[in-house]
Amino acid sequence: MHPRLTLLTLGVGSLERSLAFYRDGLGWPTKGIVGTEFEHGAVVFFDLESGLRLALYPREFLAKDAATNTPLGITSISLGHNVRSRAEVDAVIEQARRAGAIILKPPVDTFWGGYAGYFQDPDGYMWEVAWNPDLIPPEMPPN
Repeated sequence: MHPRLTLLTLGVGSLERSLAFYRDGLGWPTKGIVGTEFEHGAVVFFDLESGLRLALYPREFLAKDAATNTPLGITSISLGHNVRSRAEVDAVIEQARRAGAIILKPPVDTFWGGYAGYFQDPDGYMWEVAWNPDLIPPEMPPN
């Protein structure tokens, strides 16, 4: 098996609330909710860099799709969003705060030589926003 991640699905409590947070609050482009013509099919997709796609899927639909009766919760995971500068860390954290995120840790200098902070989305998923001088992402392609 090749180590490849192409889709990251977050089980959410309210698809509409999460769509508003990521699309309207963070400004991520999407076609909105698709798949409503299918039973348990409503989902939101965001195309991210490097070919990765983020999906928002109602938590109960995700459990049904995985054929599990175990209640789905959030495990110990953080999602990393690397940016090109310290100022961009501050700007993204502030944008998330304005969108309704809970700021778990305001940006600070890190022990590994970077600068990072954490926010929590409306469903409790933790996002680390980091500037790492050794992992600066490439410039975003023009739209």
